[in-house]
Amino acid sequence: MKRGPAFTGGDPALGSETMTNEPQLARRRYHSPLREAAASATRDRVLDAAVALLGDIEAVSAFTLDAVARAAGVTRLTVYNQFGSRPALIEAVFDRIAGLGGLAGLEDAMADPDPDRALAEVVRIFCDFWGSHPSVPRLNDTALLDPEIERSVKVRHERRHSLLGTIVDRAAPTASSPEKRDTVDLLFLLTSPQSFRSLATGRDRRDICDLLSGAALDALHRLSRT
Repeated sequence: MKRGPAFTGGDPALGSETMTNEPQLARRRYHSPLREAAASATRDRVLDAAVALLGDIEAVSAFTLDAVARAAGVTRLTVYNQFGSRPALIEAVFDRIAGLGGLAGLEDAMADPDPDRALAEVVRIFCDFWGSHPSVPRLNDTALLDPEIERSVKVRHERRHSLLGTIVDRAAPTASSPEKRDTVDLLFLLTSPQSFRSLATGRDRRDICDLLSGAALDALHRLSRT
């Protein structure tokens, strides 16, 4: 019996069956630059409203998709379509605050092969960051009250601990593991929001940074002399 051409089955996009010996037609996704620009502008608007809201609300539990939507002047569905969930929105807000607070400079600081210069710059960046916006202390203060915020805060503090460990390894590669651990933990404390805030009364940001930077470099030099 003579067989007809082989078929792969119906393709709803084509409205007919497609033969295997004919090239498949790739589906094209329509891109509208104007639509994408509008979506990006809406996302920025929502993020700016969310950052401002975090600095104003009395209780972090009030940071909801509905509250952010009202602050941004959009619908809850718009916020949901942009971010999908409250944890995803929190992550995006953290990234936004990091960008506004200058944490992008950490990459250049860590690229400096000199551990003294790298550490001094890292301390300066975090000094600027901890004092950059009211939402920054709010997030750290309320982390234990909100599991979703706590997770995001913990991840970012772990990153800070890791980059300080990299600087310590560069400065004293032959030091013992306990000595390195103690130095990293001390540097972690000196670059924390709690240390910045404890020195803030009666001092401007530059004075705070000079105190913390000097203490951090002293700790690093003690390790490198061992």
